Amino acid sequence: MGSGHSHGHAGATHRWRLQAAFGLVAVFFVVELVAALTSGSLALLSDAGHMAADVVALGAAVVATRVAGRPDRSGRRTYGSFRAEVFASGLAVLLMVGVAAYIAVEAVRRIGDSAQVATGPMLVVGSIGLVVNLIALALLRGGAGESLNVKGAYLEVVADTLGSVGVVVAGVLVAATGNAWWDTGIALAIAAFVAVRAVLLGREVLTVLGQHAPAGMSPDDVTTALAAVPDVTDVHDLHVWTLTSGMNVATAHLMTSDGADAHAVLDAARRVMRDEFGVEHATLQVEPESHSGCHNTTW
Repeated sequence: MGSGHSHGHAGATHRWRLQAAFGLVAVFFVVELVAALTSGSLALLSDAGHMAADVVALGAAVVATRVAGRPDRSGRRTYGSFRAEVFASGLAVLLMVGVAAYIAVEAVRRIGDSAQVATGPMLVVGSIGLVVNLIALALLRGGAGESLNVKGAYLEVVADTLGSVGVVVAGVLVAATGNAWWDTGIALAIAAFVAVRAVLLGREVLTVLGQHAPAGMSPDDVTTALAAVPDVTDVHDLHVWTLTSGMNVATAHLMTSDGADAHAVLDAARRVMRDEFGVEHATLQVEPESHSGCHNTTW
């Protein structure tokens, strides 16, 4: 028996965007890595490192959209595998933090060294990388607002786009001044930006995994709206959380006056959850005031 949660989700809708971006970034990563090693540019190497993280993150995001839509044959995943997309976003966070740390360590190690940087490859490869990243951004932007999985990939590419800009700027400054410190300084700036974006995305991932109330939805407002349903006298044991992007879930107990039409109360409450809060999966338990079952629960 499956879980019954087999309908479409935001990540699957935008899978083609992830696949196209993955192909572009993977091809360019090889080019940039070779150029970074031959030119000696830390800014270029840092951008190549972040590009490698992009390849892994985008690949994981693509796989996650497929896993999320896979039917459950075990009968144990009652919510399906939709959380796979959230875990992929978590992987993107870890990769971004790792890349930022690596860049920072390499920059510190270079302090005091007279590194020789070939600016020609920096400018050429940085410019090509900027074009590739802008195309990838255009592909992913359409799904970033609907899927946390796509948003994680999008933020990866945003950071990498900044990295490409940094490589070009570093190349120009090093060529103009002959000072390789510009290369190191811009590499550190890229690392700082990547770290900040990782923290912001990580907070969103933890909010979902921690089953907090969805952004923009106040549990107090939900309680008030349900309490306003005719014949409802009390609302308790309310829980609202996000399963994955675009899929919010809720449970609640509705106490009703004796003699109330339970079917009418249930239908009205479901309409409130769907129309006012966008929650299609709301499990609502209707209890008459004379029912004392909830008093026997232990938590």
